[in-house]
Amino acid sequence: MEIINSPILGVGYTLGTMIISEIDDIKKFSNPSKLLAFAGLDSVVKQSGNVQSDSLKISKCDSTYLRYAIYKIAFLIIYNNETFHNYYIEKYSQGKKHKVALGHVCSKLVRIIFKILTDDIPFDLS
Repeated sequence: MEIINSPILGVGYTLGTMIISEIDDIKKFSNPSKLLAFAGLDSVVKQSGNVQSDSLKISKCDSTYLRYAIYKIAFLIIYNNETFHNYYIEKYSQGKKHKVALGHVCSKLVRIIFKILTDDIPFDLS
């Protein structure tokens, strides 16, 4: 499991172990969207009849510990990695609030974690 020893700043042994232990077997997830949903980071539309809410919230279902670890890493990685920082700034400059832009960073991070674990490759943004 390459994520525990990865050079992703913000992913230490504790958070890396949390992610690995919560995911258990990456083969349970056929795509990154299912892993995102398992972490409870997917957006949910609140609707009653024909009236839809203007705001979206995350589902917060399933793995609380995985959601915590990914959120913590996303918060740290935007300050330590230029690619993630630029992605956060791009989303923030589009008029999104801090937590929404951070949610986009979490989604990107989940896609990267999924790729690292399914293909058993080291993290490299170059």
